[in-house]
Amino acid sequence: MIPEQYHDLLESTALAHVATIGPHGEPQVNPVWFGWNGQHLRFSQTTTRQKLRNVQRDPRIALSIVDPANPLRYLEVRGRVVAVEPDPELAFINQMARKYLGLERYPWHRAGDERVVVVVAPEHTTHMG
Repeated sequence: MIPEQYHDLLESTALAHVATIGPHGEPQVNPVWFGWNGQHLRFSQTTTRQKLRNVQRDPRIALSIVDPANPLRYLEVRGRVVAVEPDPELAFINQMARKYLGLERYPWHRAGDERVVVVVAPEHTTHMG
């Protein structure tokens, strides 16, 4: 589904701009840290975020990743959220802190935050560069 020549972007520390559909049909886009397991794109959210409510209501989603070394090269992935997995031990967000910050633990966790991992199955890609 995702061309081999863009797999480097999936392993990079580029941010993914994630677009979901808001409660009134409007697009909502935010940058997020993301992971790739060879089949699914994954990103963390707290359970109080609008983006999570959006994908629970409508699982259609798009992610855009721009190459940090070449802003004319990008990968867009469209797909569906196929799972929302609890992350009570913060394993995934800590993994993202290692990837993006070089830290063992996510430094901005607040008591009472409940984290989940949003799992995206790619269905279509566009790319350039």
